[in-house]
Amino acid sequence: MENNRLILNSILEILPKQVFVSGNVTEPWQLYVPNAHKKALQLYSNIVVGDRGVGKSTWTLALYDKQIRASIGEKVKELENVSVHIGFAEASNSKDYPDKIIIKALLQKKFNPHDIWKSVVIRWLSQEIGEKTPMNDWDDSVPWVRDNSELYIRILEKANNEFKKKNKNGLILFDALDRLSDNWEEIDNITRELLRLVLELKAFSHIHAKVFLRTDQYTRNITDFPDASKLKSTRTDLDWDLYDLHWLLWQYLYNASGEGGNILKEYYNNSIGIPPIKKDNYWLIANDITIDTKQRTLFEKLAGPYMGRDRRKGVPYIWTVSHLADGKKHTSPRSFLDAIKAAADDSLKRSGDYPLHYESIKKGVQSASQIRVDEIAEDYPWINNLCRPLAGKIVPAHFSDFEKIWKEKYPNGPGMITSKNLPPQELDRGWHGIADELTRLGVFVKMRDGRIYMPDLFRVGFGLGRKGGVPPVGSLS
Repeated sequence: MENNRLILNSILEILPKQVFVSGNVTEPWQLYVPNAHKKALQLYSNIVVGDRGVGKSTWTLALYDKQIRASIGEKVKELENVSVHIGFAEASNSKDYPDKIIIKALLQKKFNPHDIWKSVVIRWLSQEIGEKTPMNDWDDSVPWVRDNSELYIRILEKANNEFKKKNKNGLILFDALDRLSDNWEEIDNITRELLRLVLELKAFSHIHAKVFLRTDQYTRNITDFPDASKLKSTRTDLDWDLYDLHWLLWQYLYNASGEGGNILKEYYNNSIGIPPIKKDNYWLIANDITIDTKQRTLFEKLAGPYMGRDRRKGVPYIWTVSHLADGKKHTSPRSFLDAIKAAADDSLKRSGDYPLHYESIKKGVQSASQIRVDEIAEDYPWINNLCRPLAGKIVPAHFSDFEKIWKEKYPNGPGMITSKNLPPQELDRGWHGIADELTRLGVFVKMRDGRIYMPDLFRVGFGLGRKGGVPPVGSLS
């Protein structure tokens, strides 16, 4: 049908090549704020936890961007008058914070990580209130903070009072802390000292800090210091429910242009009954609409009611999200939108009653799986070394089946695994420790009968099979 092609072209045009990645969100309409994320964006939430692709870096940049922050402020009112600063992120900005190389050099000179972070905060606040402190390089800033404790406190007090007088708040953000070092012990120590500083800043009513952490990093011993419970109680997880993922999709689709975009708007209005919020030149989906039946009916207009000829194959509305979940049953928005985009591209080659063909949705899952596998291999290169040799295995499987393959490749144990990045955290526990770490990261799932299962999100990309499951990458025509 011609309408299907128009819709697919509009979907491909509106969804970016790589969705929901660092620096990719540049307009307010590209953001959807789930109700669960509102807490994470509030000033009192000091620790925000999530896996890759759920929005940590996106929220960091969105909070920093004045235009996007103003849009978020309509949903999180306390963000309407906030001065935001980035205290650490993936992108290098040596004027505002030291990168991994500079931090390594400072540590080699025996500077305390706590003083390094204090110098980051004092540089920010000094500029806010026009106070002069050493700003030439970090070799000047860090010892100044160390040797001028009283002046440091006075600047914090003055900045806090200035913010209070102006009825505003200061917020400093810390992201990508796994990039602090190539050594887990060092990362833990530096992060722990940052969290200690964040706790100290809670004494100032109008100075706030927010730390974005990967889930596996938060589970390490980085909060083993006095009164850490005051920080832990503010922890928020960046979870995405099924309906949030679908609303994020429609946040994009409702802003699509052309004839296909008009058809998509008509689908939405007829199915939901409540139009989105009209802003200057874009639309915002209202996040308080969580009626599952209406949303399901809306997605059926794109993908139909079944993942085949009848209900036995599953429902696309649920199937797409569930087959992109990791071992912790979390589906990231990046994986979901990647899958939809790939499905739309493949559907252009097929004919059917609906724009998104169910076989194309399977191809979309394959594509999203390959992207996720590439991402996790970037974060943890050792996972690639361990999971690629498992290609061809059928899961669920016994641990001994995996261990046999690993022992053949690394006869002297997991210590033989080379990694250009952080090594496995459980090397000292042998292959059982490696399996436990893969489980913690959501790559493995340990079943009640003791066997190990790999979710489709990783299984398909790593080339493992499952009876009746989505075939590995390259297996669908």
